[in-house]
Amino acid sequence: MSTDKKQAALASGDDKKARKGKKDAQLLIRIHSEERDEFISLCEELDTTAARELRRFIRQFIKDHQHD
Repeated sequence: MSTDKKQAALASGDDKKARKGKKDAQLLIRIHSEERDEFISLCEELDTTAARELRRFIRQFIKDHQHD
């Protein structure tokens, strides 16, 4: 995102993307193909993506288990 776009996003109050920055890591996991296929199908039915749901799970897991 260009600096102008970031500033416009911040000015409009839509700063979520400008704040978070680019994702720069990957996580490779091995699961049974049947589970993967069912997960992908459910995500499509719920109008979401597997990546979005996994990121949401990871964020919540960290929040639930962080030691303050």
